[in-house]
Amino acid sequence: MKGFSIRPPQDVLYILDVMRNNGFEAYAVGGCVRDAVLGRVPKDWDITVNTAPAKVRELFDRTLDTGIKHGTVTVMLGEEAYEVTTFRIDGIYEDGRHPSSVEFTGNLEDDLRRRDFTINAMAWNSGRGLVDPFGGTSDIKARRIRAVGDPDERFREDALRMLRAVRFSAQLGFEIDAGTLEGIRKNSRLIYNVSSERIREELSGILTAEEPGKFTLLRDTGIMGLILPELEVCFDTPQNNPHHIYNVGEHSIRAAAAIENKRYLRWTMLLHDIGKAVTRTTDEDGVDHFYGHPDKSHEIAENILGRLKFDNKSIDRILRLIRYHDRDIVPQPKAVAKAVSAVGEDLFEDLLKVKRADISAQNPADAGEGIEYIDRIGKIYRELLQANNCLKLRDLAINGQDLIDLGFHEGREIGRALAVLFEKVLEDPSLNDKAVLTRMAREMRTKRYYLDL
Repeated sequence: MKGFSIRPPQDVLYILDVMRNNGFEAYAVGGCVRDAVLGRVPKDWDITVNTAPAKVRELFDRTLDTGIKHGTVTVMLGEEAYEVTTFRIDGIYEDGRHPSSVEFTGNLEDDLRRRDFTINAMAWNSGRGLVDPFGGTSDIKARRIRAVGDPDERFREDALRMLRAVRFSAQLGFEIDAGTLEGIRKNSRLIYNVSSERIREELSGILTAEEPGKFTLLRDTGIMGLILPELEVCFDTPQNNPHHIYNVGEHSIRAAAAIENKRYLRWTMLLHDIGKAVTRTTDEDGVDHFYGHPDKSHEIAENILGRLKFDNKSIDRILRLIRYHDRDIVPQPKAVAKAVSAVGEDLFEDLLKVKRADISAQNPADAGEGIEYIDRIGKIYRELLQANNCLKLRDLAINGQDLIDLGFHEGREIGRALAVLFEKVLEDPSLNDKAVLTRMAREMRTKRYYLDL
């Protein structure tokens, strides 16, 4: 941050100049200013002005009415889009998420006062320089997330801000100010005002941040038990394996941090052991007993992903990886080929990443041998690929039409026959020859034993 300079793109400077030259105030505002102060390259530049949307539309050739109700016009310069919003004061947040009305104002500080955190309540233009009425730069220096004004009021206005605080903490590596953190705890139940889709996106933002371990803040603030109760109980459940030095919840978050930063992989690790902590009972001696159902992890994860309205492709990937993450794979070609067939070639490399992360998160000091074992499996897999071995059904040298030509009936009969042939080729790759498989298929067609398998 030391000696920071804010250098917006030429398009942004052009918009600010047009507004100033026509007698209006205009500033870059919010996250773009925060990122510039941090020395990061902003992804988007938002602009705030002291005039109504109608005037903005008059001053630029191409605009889109993307949020007129809330004072926002999108200015198009070439292929780039820039949101230009009138200084405003928000009305009452009747639903705990959105203001019921907005009032345009000519005062920049009024506009900044309604924003969530001090680091997002800064503005800049070339004339005034940095405008920071709430101490955003001080909080950046202190590496702190702090609500603008009264935290209770900010979170009662918009409950999503509670998750945003955790996300910013994870993305920037900042701590959440004590008063702001307490405000989240006091208002945690307001999270029910937030849609599943918005919760999903904020949780994904935390998981894919530079410090995904900040996910534990959701537990510290009481939010986790409200939106992910299945994960919450995992923090009270010790690992059964004596070599695991973390409870199931801690292990899951450490495993998410240990894997490649892709959303579906991070979610896989967060949920991969979710079934290990379902029930806790206390006996007459006051001793806790935990009854986990690891085989239920797939089912529980499916419920969570559905509840958070994940897309079907992500659900398929995550659930397949969870289903097979504990599969024992012997480092031999036949066993590896069968494992590839089970999980799918499209995800096998990811499955190995999942296994490595799982091992690393259990006890890093003892992970070397297990990771070496997984690496041997990976080496065999790559050798199978180089040898063009049959690893999926469409790699068979015979197909459904060939079987129809041999007299097989379409539907279940062909499906079962191909499955039997595929299994035999996995056992012995040399059988993947059309003449050989045709001969085997004729024999199967005669004896019809495959229909009973």
